[in-house]
Amino acid sequence: MLGPVRQLLENKKIILASGSSRRKEILEKNLGLTIQIVPSNFPENLDKTKFTPANYVVENSRLKALDVAQNLKEDWYLIIGSDTIVEMDNKIYEKPMDKKDAYRILKSLSDNTHRVLTGVTLLKREINSATGSDFKIHSFYEQTSVNFANLDDNVINSYIESGDPFDKAGGYGIQSLGASLVKSINGDFFNVQGFPAHKFSVELKKFIQ
Repeated sequence: MLGPVRQLLENKKIILASGSSRRKEILEKNLGLTIQIVPSNFPENLDKTKFTPANYVVENSRLKALDVAQNLKEDWYLIIGSDTIVEMDNKIYEKPMDKKDAYRILKSLSDNTHRVLTGVTLLKREINSATGSDFKIHSFYEQTSVNFANLDDNVINSYIESGDPFDKAGGYGIQSLGASLVKSINGDFFNVQGFPAHKFSVELKKFIQ
């Protein structure tokens, strides 16, 4: 999808406003971009009760990207902000805080279908005299349905003891030991990892052309 515009991105500084090695790997290995990581300092303390899950994840991505844009001293061409959550029954699940929280999340997801939502914001250097802004902005989100197996306590506790749940939204990683917990998905596999490769490619192509 990015083939027609990849040449436009050569020798351009593209910033990922995240410390996520998984997102960097998808952008570089799977999409062929050269990425520089500059983690955002945005505290991610939005009041979840004031947002739908989709709006919440998009707003987090927007504020991450803006934080980096406002604090980065060096020049840049494109900043990518991203945030991923798990949602079920309109309840948001983020990264577990500890073992007890990981158990609570995994027990809730067991034998149920949840959604993985990733919000993405793109910032591009572009002077707009009408608004006084020196960049343009575009945000979107992708969602994937994930059907979990029925997990007994032995399975949940052994997975928690592996350490895998603790840096992942929803307390599991489909690209790692959490793969065996998932019966099926409907949608973008990469989105469940934390970055929607296809939709990002479509939206970026429209955004920069």
